[in-house]
Amino acid sequence: MELLKLATEWAKSEVFSTRFFILFALLFLVGSVGFWQLGKTDLAKAYIIPTLVAGVLLMTIGLGLFYTNKSRITQFENAFNADAPAFYQSEIERTESTLKEYTVVFKVIPILIIIAALIILLINAPTWRAIGITTIAMLIIIMLVDGTAYARMETYHKELKLMNIGIEVEK
Repeated sequence: MELLKLATEWAKSEVFSTRFFILFALLFLVGSVGFWQLGKTDLAKAYIIPTLVAGVLLMTIGLGLFYTNKSRITQFENAFNADAPAFYQSEIERTESTLKEYTVVFKVIPILIIIAALIILLINAPTWRAIGITTIAMLIIIMLVDGTAYARMETYHKELKLMNIGIEVEK
């Protein structure tokens, strides 16, 4: 039962974390409306579409992860009750795979931030500056939220591995 509790607590933490994607998405969407209604300069008007796109992307990520992790809570219970050892093994494999994916994310996002910074430096058009700045802001938010998710996943994975050492998986 300790395994199910551990998995459920991890999923609930993920559900809470994904709300930050939704919160930042709403801020970008409000920002877009603000630039649309109040923007007087070319640069302010140039932010309308990039902040709208960033808001929609973050909202999509947030809602997708929210519902995925919310449904995992009941899936975990069903899988655990059906076959606890198989559930344990599948969680070990899933966490290892996810940790590898995060490693790629944390290499790609900084490269994208550098590219966006170069766009800001090299292209003087308001639209491209707005795209670059908005992209950097969105990617920083993704790294911030994913950084905490990575830390939770790493801790969850280590706790799963410890269960295998001295504790037999029980129903």
